[in-house]
Amino acid sequence: MEQPLIKRCAAEFIGTMWLVFGGTGTAVFAIITRGQLATVGLVGVSLAFGLTVLTGAYAVGHISGGHFNPAVTVGLAVAKRFSWSDVIAYIVAQVVGAMAASGLIWVIVSGMPGGFDKVYGSLASNGYGSEHGYYSLGAVLLAEAFLTFIFLIIILGATHSQAAVGFAGLTIGLGLTLIHLISIPISNTSVNPARSTGPAIFEGGDALTQLWAFWLAPIVGAALAGIAYVWLRPEPALDLVAEATVAS
Repeated sequence: MEQPLIKRCAAEFIGTMWLVFGGTGTAVFAIITRGQLATVGLVGVSLAFGLTVLTGAYAVGHISGGHFNPAVTVGLAVAKRFSWSDVIAYIVAQVVGAMAASGLIWVIVSGMPGGFDKVYGSLASNGYGSEHGYYSLGAVLLAEAFLTFIFLIIILGATHSQAAVGFAGLTIGLGLTLIHLISIPISNTSVNPARSTGPAIFEGGDALTQLWAFWLAPIVGAALAGIAYVWLRPEPALDLVAEATVAS
Protein backbone atom coordinates (compact mmCIF):
# COMPACT_ATOMS: atom_id res chain seq x y z
CA MET A 1 0.00 0.00 0.00
CA GLU A 2 1.33 3.44 -0.93
CA GLN A 3 2.15 5.67 2.01
CA PRO A 4 0.42 9.07 2.45
CA LEU A 5 2.22 11.95 0.74
CA ILE A 6 3.21 13.53 4.06
CA LYS A 7 5.03 10.35 5.12
CA ARG A 8 6.71 9.98 1.74
CA CYS A 9 7.90 13.58 1.91
CA ALA A 10 9.22 13.02 5.44
CA ALA A 11 11.22 10.04 4.11
CA GLU A 12 12.58 12.20 1.28
CA PHE A 13 13.56 14.87 3.82
CA ILE A 14 15.44 12.33 5.94
CA GLY A 15 17.07 10.61 2.99
CA THR A 16 18.24 13.83 1.37
CA MET A 17 19.50 15.20 4.68
CA TRP A 18 21.55 12.03 5.16
CA LEU A 19 22.88 12.18 1.60
CA VAL A 20 24.04 15.79 1.93
CA PHE A 21 25.32 15.44 5.49
CA GLY A 22 27.26 12.27 4.74
CA GLY A 23 28.60 13.34 1.36
CA THR A 24 29.47 16.99 1.87
CA GLY A 25 30.15 16.43 5.56
CA THR A 26 32.94 14.02 4.69
CA ALA A 27 34.57 16.70 2.56
CA VAL A 28 34.10 19.43 5.16
CA PHE A 29 35.12 17.52 8.29
CA ALA A 30 37.89 15.33 6.88
CA ILE A 31 39.41 17.65 4.31
CA ILE A 32 38.62 21.31 4.90
CA THR A 33 38.74 21.46 8.66
CA ARG A 34 41.89 19.35 9.08
CA GLY A 35 43.73 20.15 5.87
CA GLN A 36 44.56 16.49 5.34
CA LEU A 37 43.35 15.56 1.88
CA ALA A 38 45.05 12.18 2.18
CA THR A 39 42.72 11.14 5.00
CA VAL A 40 39.87 10.55 2.55
CA GLY A 41 40.60 12.29 -0.74
CA LEU A 42 38.55 12.08 -3.90
CA VAL A 43 37.90 8.36 -3.46
CA GLY A 44 36.73 8.80 0.11
CA VAL A 45 34.28 11.58 -0.71
CA SER A 46 32.99 9.63 -3.71
CA LEU A 47 32.37 6.60 -1.53
CA ALA A 48 30.66 8.75 1.09
CA PHE A 49 28.07 9.93 -1.44
CA GLY A 50 27.56 6.41 -2.75
CA LEU A 51 27.23 4.91 0.72
CA THR A 52 24.71 7.48 1.89
CA VAL A 53 22.54 6.75 -1.14
CA LEU A 54 22.87 3.02 -0.65
CA THR A 55 22.01 3.10 3.06
CA GLY A 56 19.28 5.71 2.61
CA ALA A 57 17.65 3.69 -0.16
CA TYR A 58 17.40 0.58 1.98
CA ALA A 59 16.36 2.57 5.06
CA VAL A 60 13.49 4.65 3.69
CA GLY A 61 13.29 3.85 -0.02
CA HIS A 62 10.38 1.50 0.59
CA ILE A 63 8.42 4.47 1.96
CA SER A 64 9.04 7.15 -0.65
CA GLY A 65 10.90 5.46 -3.49
CA GLY A 66 14.15 7.01 -2.26
CA HIS A 67 14.66 9.78 -4.80
CA PHE A 68 16.63 12.20 -2.56
CA ASN A 69 17.18 14.39 -5.63
CA PRO A 70 14.88 16.77 -7.58
CA ALA A 71 16.44 15.67 -10.87
CA VAL A 72 15.60 12.03 -10.10
CA THR A 73 12.02 12.98 -9.27
CA VAL A 74 11.63 14.87 -12.54
CA GLY A 75 13.32 12.13 -14.56
CA LEU A 76 11.06 9.46 -13.10
CA ALA A 77 8.00 11.56 -13.81
CA VAL A 78 9.07 12.08 -17.42
CA ALA A 79 9.61 8.31 -17.70
CA LYS A 80 6.06 7.74 -16.39
CA ARG A 81 7.36 6.06 -13.26
CA PHE A 82 6.20 8.75 -10.83
CA SER A 83 3.12 10.95 -10.55
CA TRP A 84 3.54 14.56 -11.70
CA SER A 85 1.07 15.63 -9.00
CA ASP A 86 3.63 14.77 -6.28
CA VAL A 87 6.71 16.28 -7.93
CA ILE A 88 6.63 19.70 -6.24
CA ALA A 89 6.05 18.24 -2.77
CA TYR A 90 8.99 15.86 -3.19
CA ILE A 91 11.29 18.62 -4.43
CA VAL A 92 10.41 20.90 -1.51
CA ALA A 93 11.10 18.07 0.97
CA GLN A 94 14.43 17.31 -0.70
CA VAL A 95 15.61 20.92 -0.74
CA VAL A 96 14.62 21.48 2.88
CA GLY A 97 16.41 18.27 3.85
CA ALA A 98 19.57 19.42 2.06
CA MET A 99 19.42 22.82 3.75
CA ALA A 100 18.97 21.16 7.15
CA ALA A 101 22.06 19.02 6.51
CA SER A 102 24.21 21.99 5.49
CA GLY A 103 22.97 23.97 8.46
CA LEU A 104 23.89 21.13 10.78
CA ILE A 105 27.35 20.84 9.21
CA TRP A 106 27.85 24.59 9.65
CA VAL A 107 26.90 24.44 13.34
CA ILE A 108 29.19 21.46 13.99
CA VAL A 109 32.18 22.78 12.06
CA SER A 110 31.88 26.14 13.84
CA GLY A 111 33.14 24.29 16.91
CA MET A 112 36.46 23.31 15.32
CA PRO A 113 39.68 24.48 16.99
CA GLY A 114 40.55 27.98 15.85
CA GLY A 115 37.10 28.67 14.47
CA PHE A 116 35.66 28.22 11.01
CA ASP A 117 36.09 30.63 8.10
CA LYS A 118 32.99 30.41 5.92
CA VAL A 119 34.40 31.15 2.46
CA TYR A 120 33.68 29.89 -1.04
CA GLY A 121 33.76 26.10 -1.06
CA SER A 122 34.08 25.76 2.71
CA LEU A 123 30.81 23.81 2.89
CA ALA A 124 31.57 21.77 -0.25
CA SER A 125 29.50 23.83 -2.67
CA ASN A 126 29.52 23.25 -6.43
CA GLY A 127 30.93 25.74 -8.88
CA TYR A 128 32.38 26.58 -12.25
CA GLY A 129 35.19 28.80 -13.51
CA SER A 130 38.97 28.71 -13.20
CA GLU A 131 38.87 31.34 -10.46
CA HIS A 132 37.35 28.69 -8.20
CA GLY A 133 39.49 25.83 -9.46
CA TYR A 134 36.76 24.26 -11.59
CA TYR A 135 36.12 23.80 -15.31
CA SER A 136 34.44 26.39 -17.54
CA LEU A 137 30.68 26.94 -17.43
CA GLY A 138 30.13 25.13 -20.73
CA ALA A 139 32.17 22.12 -19.63
CA VAL A 140 30.37 21.95 -16.30
CA LEU A 141 26.91 22.16 -17.88
CA LEU A 142 27.78 19.39 -20.34
CA ALA A 143 29.29 17.13 -17.68
CA GLU A 144 26.46 17.63 -15.21
CA ALA A 145 23.77 17.04 -17.83
CA PHE A 146 25.45 13.93 -19.25
CA LEU A 147 26.26 12.35 -15.88
CA THR A 148 22.73 12.98 -14.60
CA PHE A 149 21.41 11.42 -17.81
CA ILE A 150 23.49 8.29 -17.14
CA PHE A 151 22.50 8.30 -13.46
CA LEU A 152 18.81 8.24 -14.38
CA ILE A 153 19.36 5.47 -16.92
CA ILE A 154 21.01 3.46 -14.14
CA ILE A 155 18.13 4.16 -11.77
CA LEU A 156 15.41 3.38 -14.29
CA GLY A 157 17.11 0.15 -15.29
CA ALA A 158 17.99 -1.02 -11.78
CA THR A 159 14.45 -0.43 -10.48
CA HIS A 160 12.61 -2.00 -13.38
CA SER A 161 10.29 -4.88 -12.51
CA GLN A 162 12.43 -7.23 -14.62
CA ALA A 163 15.73 -6.23 -12.99
CA ALA A 164 17.42 -8.39 -10.33
CA VAL A 165 15.39 -8.05 -7.14
CA GLY A 166 17.03 -6.43 -4.12
CA PHE A 167 20.09 -4.96 -5.85
CA ALA A 168 18.75 -1.55 -6.90
CA GLY A 169 20.18 0.35 -3.94
CA LEU A 170 23.61 -1.21 -4.37
CA THR A 171 23.68 -0.53 -8.11
CA ILE A 172 22.58 3.07 -7.69
CA GLY A 173 25.02 3.70 -4.83
CA LEU A 174 27.94 2.37 -6.87
CA GLY A 175 26.76 4.40 -9.85
CA LEU A 176 26.80 7.60 -7.82
CA THR A 177 30.25 6.74 -6.47
CA LEU A 178 31.58 6.37 -10.01
CA ILE A 179 29.96 9.66 -11.07
CA HIS A 180 31.77 11.45 -8.24
CA LEU A 181 35.08 9.82 -9.10
CA ILE A 182 34.66 11.20 -12.61
CA SER A 183 33.45 14.71 -11.90
CA ILE A 184 34.64 16.02 -8.53
CA PRO A 185 37.54 17.76 -10.33
CA ILE A 186 35.10 19.28 -12.85
CA SER A 187 32.52 20.92 -10.59
CA ASN A 188 32.78 19.20 -7.21
CA THR A 189 29.92 17.03 -8.56
CA SER A 190 26.28 17.90 -8.20
CA VAL A 191 23.92 15.79 -10.39
CA ASN A 192 21.50 16.80 -7.63
CA PRO A 193 20.03 20.31 -7.33
CA ALA A 194 19.13 19.81 -3.66
CA ARG A 195 22.70 18.78 -2.80
CA SER A 196 23.92 21.99 -4.49
CA THR A 197 21.34 24.22 -2.82
CA GLY A 198 22.12 23.30 0.78
CA PRO A 199 25.77 24.45 0.82
CA ALA A 200 25.06 27.43 -1.48
CA ILE A 201 22.42 28.84 0.87
CA PHE A 202 24.87 28.91 3.78
CA GLU A 203 27.96 29.95 1.82
CA GLY A 204 26.27 32.70 -0.20
CA GLY A 205 28.35 34.70 -2.67
CA ASP A 206 29.41 32.94 -5.88
CA ALA A 207 28.16 29.59 -4.61
CA LEU A 208 24.66 31.05 -4.63
CA THR A 209 24.91 33.03 -7.87
CA GLN A 210 26.23 29.95 -9.70
CA LEU A 211 23.52 27.68 -8.29
CA TRP A 212 21.28 28.02 -11.35
CA ALA A 213 23.68 25.86 -13.37
CA PHE A 214 23.29 23.00 -10.93
CA TRP A 215 19.53 23.09 -11.26
CA LEU A 216 19.42 23.50 -15.03
CA ALA A 217 21.94 20.88 -16.17
CA PRO A 218 20.85 17.97 -13.90
CA ILE A 219 17.15 18.49 -14.61
CA VAL A 220 17.74 18.68 -18.37
CA GLY A 221 19.86 15.54 -18.22
CA ALA A 222 17.30 13.70 -16.11
CA ALA A 223 14.39 14.70 -18.36
CA LEU A 224 16.28 13.52 -21.45
CA ALA A 225 16.98 10.22 -19.72
CA GLY A 226 13.29 9.81 -18.95
CA ILE A 227 12.42 10.38 -22.60
CA ALA A 228 15.16 8.03 -23.78
CA TYR A 229 14.17 5.27 -21.39
CA VAL A 230 10.53 5.37 -22.47
CA TRP A 231 11.77 4.88 -26.03
CA LEU A 232 14.23 2.16 -25.06
CA ARG A 233 11.84 0.33 -22.78
CA PRO A 234 8.16 1.27 -23.25
CA GLU A 235 6.22 0.93 -20.01
CA PRO A 236 2.61 1.46 -18.87
CA ALA A 237 1.83 5.09 -18.01
CA LEU A 238 0.97 4.19 -14.40
CA ASP A 239 4.02 1.99 -13.75
CA LEU A 240 5.08 4.05 -10.74
CA VAL A 241 8.14 3.87 -8.53
CA ALA A 242 6.35 1.69 -5.98
CA GLU A 243 7.56 -1.39 -7.83
CA ALA A 244 11.11 -0.90 -6.54
CA THR A 245 13.42 1.31 -4.54
CA VAL A 246 15.25 4.14 -6.25
CA ALA A 247 17.62 6.71 -4.91
CA SER A 248 20.05 9.48 -5.66
